[in-house]
Amino acid sequence: MKSVTQYKLIVYTSLLLTLFYNTSFFKNLLGIYSFSGLNILYCISVFVTLFLFITFVLSLFSSRYILKPFLITVVMVSAFTAYFMNTYNVVIDHSMIRNAMETNFNESYDLLSFELIVYVILLGLIPSFFIYKIPVEYGTFKQESFRKIKTLLITFVLIAVTILAFSKFYTSFFREHKSIKYYANPTYWMFSIGNYTKRTYFKSKNVLKPQGEDAAIHETDEEKKELVILVVGEATRADRFSLNGYEKETNPLLKQQEIYNFSKIASCGTSTAHSVPCMFSMFDRDKYSYKKGISNENVLDVLTHTKQVHILWRDNNSSSKGVALRVQYEDYRSSKTNTICEKDGECRDEGMLVGLEDYIEKNKNEDILIVLHQMGNHGPAYYKRYPKEFEKFTPVCKTNQLEKCTKEEIGNAYDNAILHTDAFLSKVINFLKPYSKTHETAMLYMSDHGESLGEDGLYLHGMPYFMAPNTQTHVASVMWFGEGMKEDFDIKKLERIKEQPFSQDNLFHTLLGMFEVETHLYKKEMDILSSVRTE
Repeated sequence: MKSVTQYKLIVYTSLLLTLFYNTSFFKNLLGIYSFSGLNILYCISVFVTLFLFITFVLSLFSSRYILKPFLITVVMVSAFTAYFMNTYNVVIDHSMIRNAMETNFNESYDLLSFELIVYVILLGLIPSFFIYKIPVEYGTFKQESFRKIKTLLITFVLIAVTILAFSKFYTSFFREHKSIKYYANPTYWMFSIGNYTKRTYFKSKNVLKPQGEDAAIHETDEEKKELVILVVGEATRADRFSLNGYEKETNPLLKQQEIYNFSKIASCGTSTAHSVPCMFSMFDRDKYSYKKGISNENVLDVLTHTKQVHILWRDNNSSSKGVALRVQYEDYRSSKTNTICEKDGECRDEGMLVGLEDYIEKNKNEDILIVLHQMGNHGPAYYKRYPKEFEKFTPVCKTNQLEKCTKEEIGNAYDNAILHTDAFLSKVINFLKPYSKTHETAMLYMSDHGESLGEDGLYLHGMPYFMAPNTQTHVASVMWFGEGMKEDFDIKKLERIKEQPFSQDNLFHTLLGMFEVETHLYKKEMDILSSVRTE
């Protein structure tokens, strides 16, 4: 095999990446600019610019000491990236990387498919083998330095010339279609890894800042204690609840309960890793960041500061995403703790209810908040998220390879999972009802984010918020109140406000209001229930 210089190998690799790993990028490009007339020249110039930019980036970060391991890593990761972008039309930004880093094995296994293996072999292993085998000739340090500078200068000049030659087109392109850059492979995922690393590891040393240390509850011994169960849902979009007018009956049990359906709740993010810590934080969506989330105490901490609220977090999802680090936490993702698990290892949300009466009995003279983090509608294997008896809507997509299923089959599997959540929430309510004689009881349900089911070619979730469709940001949410707590509300007003627009920003203050916590952090106007509470 004939030897090449390292920069020729970079050019060959860049051309390979541009041609075969950027299907989503060019698909989105051609969705905006039809391949006809002057648009042909524009599209060719974008191809050339992307090729040159990839060459520039690979040349910048490579050296003779890491060349082959670096290029093989880029090719392998790009193969995975190409699969997920082509199959689910997702983008790999820093939030998606954080989500991936916090995903457990079972969730990762759900994404495994034959097509993924094909992508890894054809676009990952085979090119990596050739990169590994091809002989590379290196010059002296001086020669290699000159070649590097020459390659960077030439690619930079050519990029500038290409953009200037079509300046009017690129002015519009960069201003009006910024979202296309998210599909550039590998440059955007490389940027996102840098962004994720900077946000996570290269900030100043994290020091947890206490919040709400003045929190206090003033109530007499005669008053009933609060018992609240907060269910954090997973990937449940509001428009698939029949309570919100969906044509399929996905809430047959909840509609028989005296619940209050909040039909216009916006999520804080489009992924669990972002939304869950955000919804428990004191910050609004516009002000929240990962750094703020890990460096400031959340509403669970504020409730703990009262020394009167006992908190238990049970998790049947990947984790609490850092929210429950300082409260009692129980993992219900395996049969070791969850007594309701299938033979395939799928543990059901109902298992989180088993044994809760013991916890309540132990803390019966104190206020109690129990958080149940659902597996819910976690995709893409929606068919796994419910027992066989909940398969009401058919035919069903019974694979994680959603591209092999029709939209009807995907929707049916997803709706069956919602049907199962409906049953779970009804069980939570029925569990609480007997305690209404001794406690002020309530159930709050709020999903972390929504889900795309093939609309406009999008699947799953995790799109950057500014470009995310409503299906990923409009989430399902309901509330139920026992007789004691319901006496504190003007029911007519409650019926009216449930149709008003709220968001996950309201959860922090609503929880403080429900436990009657006095603290400078509490904002009455942000408490969903403050306007209906009778004095």
